[in-house]
Amino acid sequence: MSDTEQYLIKEEPFYQVQSDEVELYTAAYSARLPVMVKGPTGCGKSRFIEHMAWKLNKPLITVACNEDMTASDLVGRYLLDANGTRWLDGPLTVAARIGAICYLDEVVEARQDTTVVIHPLTDHRRVLPLDKKGELLEAHPDFQLVISYNPGYQSLMKDLKQSTKQRFTAFEFDYPTPEIESNILQKETGINADLADKLVKIAGTARNLKGHGLDEGISTRLLTYAAALMDNGISPQAACKMALVRPITDDADIRDTLDHAINTMFA
Repeated sequence: MSDTEQYLIKEEPFYQVQSDEVELYTAAYSARLPVMVKGPTGCGKSRFIEHMAWKLNKPLITVACNEDMTASDLVGRYLLDANGTRWLDGPLTVAARIGAICYLDEVVEARQDTTVVIHPLTDHRRVLPLDKKGELLEAHPDFQLVISYNPGYQSLMKDLKQSTKQRFTAFEFDYPTPEIESNILQKETGINADLADKLVKIAGTARNLKGHGLDEGISTRLLTYAAALMDNGISPQAACKMALVRPITDDADIRDTLDHAINTMFA
């Protein structure tokens, strides 16, 4: 299997189109413009990128960014083996070589001195300097860089520099409308419309509490977890408390408020 083939997505990831995002992303890819996807946790950012990679039939290399990630983790490093030293490309370098879409998920989690290595790939140069190797890698014509982050968790310490932001086109994602979200749950999990509608209403209650005791509302991802628990024989009340409430808050008052809403919904 070639490097390109191993990163291709073989089966279509389900994604519910909400607006003109597919058309806009396709245009951005055609122009090889770098893309930034912003939105709350679990609203479908990663699924959208997976769907577009499948739709465009392009390899996708995903990197889950974290605060310990170094530039070498992205670009590559020399390793010792029985024959001496050898160079191992990092995921960003692999993507640039083979013409993949490189998706840096939650990029603000990475240190700012790490993210600057992407700058030469996001303008007219489309190059990646491999300083330790003494190589200036020209990106494959099919290469595209995509990053995502959650603006709700922005802080002075964890935000992208303007010098980075203004290198990207951007999508603003949010949770779907109730009708679309209910449809997503039905198609994704197989639950009936009545249960899906009730889950979406509970999510709406929690999202209204954002900024009033909750940092984040209930995500679409968590709703699919609740549906999966129900599908495995767990009662709706227990499934919702386990999947929707306990993960998002330790505040007793908020928990009791949401538990009451769940008990009322499924009484």
